[in-house]
Amino acid sequence: MARDWSWAVLRRFLPSWRQPARIVVLAFAAVVALGTALLSLPAATTTGEPAELVTALFTATSAVCVTGLVVVDTPTHWSTFGEVVILCLIQVGGLGIMTIASLLGLLVSRRFGLRLQLTAQTETKALDLGDVRRVVRGVALVSLAFELVTSLVLAARFAIGYDYGVADALYHGVFHSVSAFNNAGFALFPDNLVGFATDPWICVPIAAAVLAGGLGFPVWVEVWRRTRERRRKARWSLHTKITVVTSGVLLVVGVAVVTLAEWNNPATLGRFDAGGSLVAGFFHGVMPRTAGFNSIDVGQMESGTLLINDILMFIGGGSASTAGGIKVTTFALLAFVIYAEIRGEPSVHVMGRKLPATAQRQALSVALLSVGAVVAGTLLLLTLTPFRLEFVLFEAISAFSTAGMTTGITAEVGTAGHVVLLVLMFLGRVGPITLASALALRERSRRYELPEERPIVG
Repeated sequence: MARDWSWAVLRRFLPSWRQPARIVVLAFAAVVALGTALLSLPAATTTGEPAELVTALFTATSAVCVTGLVVVDTPTHWSTFGEVVILCLIQVGGLGIMTIASLLGLLVSRRFGLRLQLTAQTETKALDLGDVRRVVRGVALVSLAFELVTSLVLAARFAIGYDYGVADALYHGVFHSVSAFNNAGFALFPDNLVGFATDPWICVPIAAAVLAGGLGFPVWVEVWRRTRERRRKARWSLHTKITVVTSGVLLVVGVAVVTLAEWNNPATLGRFDAGGSLVAGFFHGVMPRTAGFNSIDVGQMESGTLLINDILMFIGGGSASTAGGIKVTTFALLAFVIYAEIRGEPSVHVMGRKLPATAQRQALSVALLSVGAVVAGTLLLLTLTPFRLEFVLFEAISAFSTAGMTTGITAEVGTAGHVVLLVLMFLGRVGPITLASALALRERSRRYELPEERPIVG
């Protein structure tokens, strides 16, 4: 009887799989609330005094949303307990977003898969327990594998190159590895990674972990299966091809532009020798993929470099990954739509496949609504703070794309500004995923069509 009553309560008050957007929002809000409560404890700070509510809430949101923006200095304000809480929130946020996005992608693909259309069995549209277990196990294994390798490399470097004790080296290695793979950008140094700007044994493993986390679980699963099964003639899925190619192009563009634009800037790359400038340039070409680390002063970058960073942060990384932004697939699909329109083609073809009109509308909706969120956040910050547009815009995009990069104004925007930024972080983390899945799952056919009429465009 008690079990039946409990199940009835759960069915009454908890959303079902047919409402994935509500599940995602509630789950992340619950973890943020728990993190805020833990960081508000006296044991979480170095002074033994409870942190202010806004500080704890902002830090918890930034950690769960794997952003990296901070209003207090992480290593000096938070105790070891507080740092461990932040680390756990980053891990939960990264694993959670990859798992949820992968499950929603599987749910959408099953709903519109050919097999289901042929069998027309509505009940099989829901995920079964086996699917959930495989996705969760796969996400955990992929994450832990990359984090373990990166942790060992970083720990060895901290121990050998900087005379850290074994325990301290392992702690720093694990923390920065988890932060890197989950694209969080939290660091245990007051100046982030500025002290290691020219050290390739620190910067390159962290950048590699950022790139790995930014590709997404579906891509790594396909790579693993293809490698394991050795199917040389097997066709890559459209999602994997778009993600890998677009990510590669944006990586090359980002590294080249940042390195060339800042090469002679004495406040950034200009103060290093050629080798150091290349390492720092590569590192900062990777970071706009919503990672958040910095090894040079971002606030001293040229205005053109900041604009390029704005664009790269807004695009973000791969779908079902730890990266934020509108995602590279959304950006690529819109580019293909524009290309087809310029050529006057009646349909859009992408890498040997025809792109459904629904996918085009979803990509456009995600992009435009994201632009609206960034514009609204920028206007609010301009009203609430005295900072220039280029700094405020950079901060708003960084928060919404969960990039975590900053020109140094995060701690100075005031309480109201912090609220705006944490809202942007939360929207940017759960918004694109829930919006895309909701649009896909709500697709339905019209029973009739109205007369067609073409307005003047342009």
